[in-house]
Amino acid sequence: MAVYVDDELIPWRGKLWCHLVADTLPELHAFARKLGLRQTWFQASAVYPHYDVTISVRDRALAMGACMGDRQTIIACAKLLKYELKSESNLWHSLPSKEGRAVI
Repeated sequence: MAVYVDDELIPWRGKLWCHLVADTLPELHAFARKLGLRQTWFQASAVYPHYDVTISVRDRALAMGACMGDRQTIIACAKLLKYELKSESNLWHSLPSKEGRAVI
């Protein structure tokens, strides 16, 4: 299992931004929490799910054990995350319901 960051350096709101992904959603969210990121910042509905991070956060992630990922690695992980999100959604919708609402 691994967490990856890239060096996209996307300019937005006066800062340069990169992407944070991982092999699994739980691993990604746990690492993001350690970085101080809110789960609400997770880009779940993006073409490729990820967290956006500034260069300083990317550098902290690397210091905490994240790996530098090339474009191919970042996209491969993001595709796995998208599949995992879709699987979770399908599981949620397959739960028995009562009056149209899922029962948990």
